[in-house]
Amino acid sequence: MTTAQWNDLVKLIEGQDIGYRPAGFIIDSPWIPGWYGVSNVRYYASASEWLKANLKACSLFPDVWFLPGFWSEFGMCTEPSAYGARMKWMEQSLPHAEKVIRNIEDIQELPVPDVETDGLLPFMIDRLRECEPAMNSEGHQVKFAVSRGPLNIASFLMGTTEFMMSLAMNPAEAKLLIEKITGFVCRWLKYQKECFPSIEGILVLDDLMGFIGDYEFNEYAIPAFRNIFSCFDAKARFLHNDAQGLITARYLKNMNINMFNFSFEHSMAEIRSLAGPGVVLVGNIPPRDVMAAGTPSQVKEAVKKAASEINDHSRILWSVGGGMPPGVTNENIKAFTEAVNEDI
Repeated sequence: MTTAQWNDLVKLIEGQDIGYRPAGFIIDSPWIPGWYGVSNVRYYASASEWLKANLKACSLFPDVWFLPGFWSEFGMCTEPSAYGARMKWMEQSLPHAEKVIRNIEDIQELPVPDVETDGLLPFMIDRLRECEPAMNSEGHQVKFAVSRGPLNIASFLMGTTEFMMSLAMNPAEAKLLIEKITGFVCRWLKYQKECFPSIEGILVLDDLMGFIGDYEFNEYAIPAFRNIFSCFDAKARFLHNDAQGLITARYLKNMNINMFNFSFEHSMAEIRSLAGPGVVLVGNIPPRDVMAAGTPSQVKEAVKKAASEINDHSRILWSVGGGMPPGVTNENIKAFTEAVNEDI
């Protein structure tokens, strides 16, 4: 993000009027490689291609807040790689990390990753270090430390079905797993800030928290995410959960979260009533069916519909209900920003 964009984001979080309606999107490898015209493997492997792709997005849409901004990542393999997961790489789709927990007993012996040396983490840091001077010369800074959330990582390490079953059948072991991963995430986020002092925000992405009930949420999610979003003093504490988010929205304050990107299946007013007035809502049109597959006119209509669902437009970053999906065109991004700037 540029300094001006970051300063306006902080003002938005504080409830100040920044004088315009901001539009922003979470962008990473599901969208950028195809949009830029390189394979996923090339995007991950080449720091220069990664840099040029991100700079192109920023230069074509200078008024859009791309979050977290120059995200150094390797898809869903990033955090599992630190636990020794075998990774499979495809040219035109996201990589896949294989399970490392085969039996419930494996949780007790799960290794404690070293965030400075293990898996792909050093490569993430080195890519940013290599590209930071070029980013800075174009007015951008590394502003967010980023990680998948502990429930999400647990599902990669164990398998989604197996992890969800463990919450019901082996709660002590499941809690231990979440606690272990939470400690790892906290260390990883703090290390990113140590490497890049310009970081003032935290972004955590976790969809699995949208699949558990109220009891499990209080037992497992709230303590973990409160620790994560308090691991250093961050001005922006941003959660992405585009699965079912009604329970999540109700407990954002308990988890020390002040920005929330949620599912397009929930209306802006519904989430606002649950989250309260102090949280920046990031949304909320359908990412795949409208932003990617729709026409520019359909994108504009969806923006207007989302805006009509809520009377108070303060503390809103207009976006999609999730991350930017594959296939979104320049024309649809332009239509989105035009609609946001119209009298909605």
